[in-house]
Amino acid sequence: MKKRFPRIVQITIISVYLIFLAGAIVRMTGSGMGCPDWPKCFGYYIPPTSEDQITWKPNTTYKEGLIIIKEEVLFVATHDLKTDISFNTENWSEYTKHDYNTFNKYHTWTEYINRLISVLAGFVFLFLIHGAFKLRKTDKRIPILAFGAFFLMLFEAWLGKTVVDTNLTPAIITVHMIFGLLIIGLLLWLKFIVTDTKKTFIYNSLFSKLLLVSVLFSLIQIAMGTQVRQFIDEQVKLYGFENKNHSLMNPSFKFYFHRSFTIAIVLVNFGMFYLNKLKNLGYTLVNWVVFLIFLEAITGILMYYAEIPIGTQAVHLLAGALLFGLQFYLWLQNRYAK
Repeated sequence: MKKRFPRIVQITIISVYLIFLAGAIVRMTGSGMGCPDWPKCFGYYIPPTSEDQITWKPNTTYKEGLIIIKEEVLFVATHDLKTDISFNTENWSEYTKHDYNTFNKYHTWTEYINRLISVLAGFVFLFLIHGAFKLRKTDKRIPILAFGAFFLMLFEAWLGKTVVDTNLTPAIITVHMIFGLLIIGLLLWLKFIVTDTKKTFIYNSLFSKLLLVSVLFSLIQIAMGTQVRQFIDEQVKLYGFENKNHSLMNPSFKFYFHRSFTIAIVLVNFGMFYLNKLKNLGYTLVNWVVFLIFLEAITGILMYYAEIPIGTQAVHLLAGALLFGLQFYLWLQNRYAK
């Protein structure tokens, strides 16, 4: 297990980043409410593929909990039933958690695949905590970090339900994102313990301070980015998904802060890059940090000036999560510098 555990940790980290990617695609395609309920989707474990499956029909059998659309209103079956010729309100309760009342099979299945990836990641986490428990005598931090990441995953699952039930409330989406980054941090710390603690790195006081600032700046920027994304979603609701040119009309202060704060992030991280080269500190991950910042800037510019080309939002979000992960791992390396 000791030899296999580092690989399990790596697979777990990849699975969490896949969740980030799937979530980014959900937001990019506007599929966040593709399933109005959670954990099922319209009351099904495997979601419907056509609106006909969830449209009320006479002389049809429905299972308890199934959701149907009738006259642009969602209803939930209160018990197993077979419908008559006319609609009987005593057999149904109106779904009032939000006003979602449409069906789009592409949005539904995009959201479903996102949930499926999260479930698969949950199984990976079971292997992780099993291996961590077996290595508890090797290093007490191993099970603490593994179980901590697992419990945060459970909390994230609950937050995911809350996001759906509250119709994508911006504050909850931001918390959802931040806790996802915390999970990444715990897993990277675990990876560092089982693979890199025996390595030594060169210490530089200024580099260390810049590194800490860069991690904090990334957290602030990502949190603000979720708020900007929510503003875009609201614009899409107003003008329609096909009118992307209106997505950033009259943006709020949060957008301008998010855009301008990039300058501070670039300066701090390029300062790290310069020091690393000048002092020959040997932190190779700094090169990847600079690349990801460049990718973030390019996708941000494209989204603003090219009416959000397809794929740019997903790349932008994933690059931000990867950037935070690399910066945090650099911080871990710096803690062991001499």
